[in-house]
Amino acid sequence: MKAADSIGANIAEGTGKGSSLDNKRFAKIARGSLFETKHWLRRSVKRNLLKKDEIDKLKNIIDELSPRLSAYINSIKNNQHTTNY
Repeated sequence: MKAADSIGANIAEGTGKGSSLDNKRFAKIARGSLFETKHWLRRSVKRNLLKKDEIDKLKNIIDELSPRLSAYINSIKNNQHTTNY
């Protein structure tokens, strides 16, 4: 699922950009990908594509990740640069 892959990829890209504004922007994109992932998982459930134990495992991960990602976004200061030269 591309949306799930892009969660971590966007967090990594934002961290590597060098400014907290970029970091925050990419973290928010990652959060959007998390919500997209939730959508596709709900569709998978309705289509009976996943077993109950798979659904439960994924739900636990998402339920834990969502508030952590929001807390991470809120922790990023709105400074222009995150690195000192």
